[in-house]
Amino acid sequence: MTRKVLTLMSLLCLGLTATAGTADSISSKSARTITLPDWFPTISGTIRAKAEYQPNESEGRFEVRNARIALDGDISSSVFYKAEIDLSDEGSIKMLDAFAGVRLVKNLSISAGQMRVPFSIDAHRSPHAQYFANRSFIAKQVGNVRDVGVSAKYTLPSIPLTLEAGAFNGSGLTDQKDYWTKSFNFSAKAQYAFPFGLTLQGSVQKVSPTGGAIYLYDGGATLKTGRWTLEAEYLRKHYTNATFSDVNALDAFINYDLPLRKVFRKMSFLVRYDMMDDHSDGALNDDGVLEIDDAARKRITGGITLSFPGKTKKMYADLRLNYEKYFYDDISLAKTSERDKFVAELMVHF
Repeated sequence: MTRKVLTLMSLLCLGLTATAGTADSISSKSARTITLPDWFPTISGTIRAKAEYQPNESEGRFEVRNARIALDGDISSSVFYKAEIDLSDEGSIKMLDAFAGVRLVKNLSISAGQMRVPFSIDAHRSPHAQYFANRSFIAKQVGNVRDVGVSAKYTLPSIPLTLEAGAFNGSGLTDQKDYWTKSFNFSAKAQYAFPFGLTLQGSVQKVSPTGGAIYLYDGGATLKTGRWTLEAEYLRKHYTNATFSDVNALDAFINYDLPLRKVFRKMSFLVRYDMMDDHSDGALNDDGVLEIDDAARKRITGGITLSFPGKTKKMYADLRLNYEKYFYDDISLAKTSERDKFVAELMVHF
């Protein structure tokens, strides 16, 4: 499967390069350009390369966090598709999105396949749109879900309210072939955008791992005014039958953009506070009970982002410089990569 996907994407990229090259040649000789056919997909991608250093352990590492390639387009005015693969998700190849959709009427669409479920603010943010080098606890540990299923999206014509909902296997990205279930997962999300830059979001999700049903409730607000961006998001994870203590998670940050004229188009100053309680993914261990997968902790992140201009609005790059300070109730439970660290990341999106 992975080999076929890689081959297809390589051929499409080569085709795009060849077509673009022909267009440039013709344009330079006869001032004419070639327009790509309507069926040709839009190709985009994100590469994130980082260096990290943990001063308390005197250890560092280099890492390719993402090397994503995505294809999306329209088969007709009513049918669309998207396929996205990560060639290096911390060293692993992963198929992320693979879905097709239909626009039934104006502002209403239905998608079927593998996708990110409609839930949360930060967990639904693509790597190139992130504000910090590393994701919040909500986005990485507590509320991050991709699955296979069907979803619908509707934007009301008279008010800026978008509604999304879907039903999913609960099998994740790899366990699909022989997966059958009597209890599908579901997720629903509502987003309202005020005209003065404030967006409110609320979502609910139900998942069914081996330890029993889990319900997640999430709400948050994003305010963009002038050069400022402020965001706060709260998530509560409830385990049925008291199999594990409910988890609270919080993410809040402030971002200020300073426009620049030379080399960089802007410099951003950021600070974030996020926290999470002891967390379990809901899977039973060998003794038939839920155990802590991620220990309770708090974190303060400060940083500067230097943004490069691109040839087009679609193309840009960020140099993210962060320092993360962790606070544990029990430091012995801290994972290897979840400790105080300096992070330098170069993100390129095209």
